[in-house]
Amino acid sequence: MAAKGRTPLRDLVAERIALIKPSALGDIVHSLPVLSALRRRYPKAHIAWVVNRSYAELLHGHPDLDAVLAFDRGASKSGLLTAVGDYGRFFASFRQQRFDLVIDLQGLFRSGLMTACSGAGRRVGLSSAREGARAFYTDLIAVADFQAIHAVDRYWLVAEAFGVGHLPKSFRVPLPEGAGRWAAALLRDCPRPWMALAVGARWQTKRWPPEHFAALARRAQEYAGGTVLFVGGQDETPLARIAAQRLTGQTRDLTGRTTLPQLAALLASADVMIANDTGPLHLAAALGRPVVAPYTCTKVLLNGPYGTEAGAVESRVWCQGSYLKRCGRLECMAELTPDRLWPILEEILRTWKSGSLSA
Repeated sequence: MAAKGRTPLRDLVAERIALIKPSALGDIVHSLPVLSALRRRYPKAHIAWVVNRSYAELLHGHPDLDAVLAFDRGASKSGLLTAVGDYGRFFASFRQQRFDLVIDLQGLFRSGLMTACSGAGRRVGLSSAREGARAFYTDLIAVADFQAIHAVDRYWLVAEAFGVGHLPKSFRVPLPEGAGRWAAALLRDCPRPWMALAVGARWQTKRWPPEHFAALARRAQEYAGGTVLFVGGQDETPLARIAAQRLTGQTRDLTGRTTLPQLAALLASADVMIANDTGPLHLAAALGRPVVAPYTCTKVLLNGPYGTEAGAVESRVWCQGSYLKRCGRLECMAELTPDRLWPILEEILRTWKSGSLSA
């Protein structure tokens, strides 16, 4: 809510707007509808997005953006003095842009500090913000129950506050022509269906065993043939190799070998995406692709593949949805078997086969 005497957000006039959502990939994807809603609300405004440099290329060319403001989140790894200098230069440059409205969707101390350093007259954040970030806002948008609302719908409260919550949620993902040509050339000699697999995850507790992915993919290839396309970061290559060694059908290992635009172009062409609760899964869902996903320590209600939640299968163990990043038991990995995901994948492949035969 705004302080007494302030213009309500739904009536606020703004000419220069900054949206702060630095990371991670899935969270950025979940925030895309807010950007498009803000563009509808402010068709002539200058709108910029503050993002970690490693994700900036995903936003370049977005039709609703005028600028992408990238900063180096990894500067802190180079030492305290380097980090202070880099952040100081970014904050100074950010302030010089003279934004009159800044919206913080990250909701952590660092993003809250960015909001304050902007010098903007209106600084907006969600009441679910942590690490003291709320102290930096002039306007706080209430989140009634953080534990009962999907991330996309939580961010969408911003659109509602600005009077455009009635609009459809639009996930607009830039697909540069060069990336599209790269994907088309790569897939030209790959038998369909094209099945993208992302077997890794940053959290240990999200990482469904590569052997499970292999069992599911092997069954899919026995049923429909096709090519398994391993995607993800370079750190996921060892997991992809474990899975690939257990397959007899065609595979392509693209882990660590794609840019974000190339990954988006590849997923846009995929016939199905099979992945843990990670950025590539949410990117595929935003692109409208069918997905199959094991959910172990996170909840579909809060972080499922938006719009395609039916493709996500949760573990049934006692601690499901604990959001622990590490665990010494990992009972969920044994309980959530490939057999539980197969009916969903089989239906997707059956639909694909039916469409390919009638084409």
